[in-house]
Amino acid sequence: MSEWKYITAGIPDKDFVRGEVPMTKEEIRAVVISKLRLQKNHIVYDIGAGSGSITVEVALKARTGMIYAVEKKAKAVDLIKKNCNKFKLNNVKIIEKEAPQGFEELPPADRIFIGGSGGFLKEIISHSDKNLKKDGKIILTAITVNTLSTAVSQFEQLNYQIDISNVSVTKTNKVGDYHMFKALNPVYIISAQKEEE
Repeated sequence: MSEWKYITAGIPDKDFVRGEVPMTKEEIRAVVISKLRLQKNHIVYDIGAGSGSITVEVALKARTGMIYAVEKKAKAVDLIKKNCNKFKLNNVKIIEKEAPQGFEELPPADRIFIGGSGGFLKEIISHSDKNLKKDGKIILTAITVNTLSTAVSQFEQLNYQIDISNVSVTKTNKVGDYHMFKALNPVYIISAQKEEE
């Protein structure tokens, strides 16, 4: 398969070029994409882009916009390039830096997704706030209570209206003749909208 022929989110994980780099799983991606409330011409940052699964899904929705995939790891950057080529995308620019470095080079964003922070979450949220358009949104995923707590505290200090969901996905695995359920890590999805001054 060389491209996604549907308009829905949640491309199967197996359709991406995979490596040892963490990837946001398809069910979580589907929820994240719905929370982003994308338009075709949106400018979007994907911070800590990893293998590029969110980048690809967003780029397929914001066809006349531009997606900036910010990623510091060379192996991950290589995967993002491979996945963008596989899905025939020409509206993605890769910023090979550790966020929030490089933010000053980017145009103002309509939407920002934070999937990885490398321990710089406070700084990334602060810089994202400065780069976000007035009616913009920031969506963040967290698998630890520490990340959730830090994000909520930062967004509240910056006067954002927040909505938090916890998504727990359980999938089947075939074991012999049986189909057994195996739980994936639960993920917190924080949707942050800046309040009007």
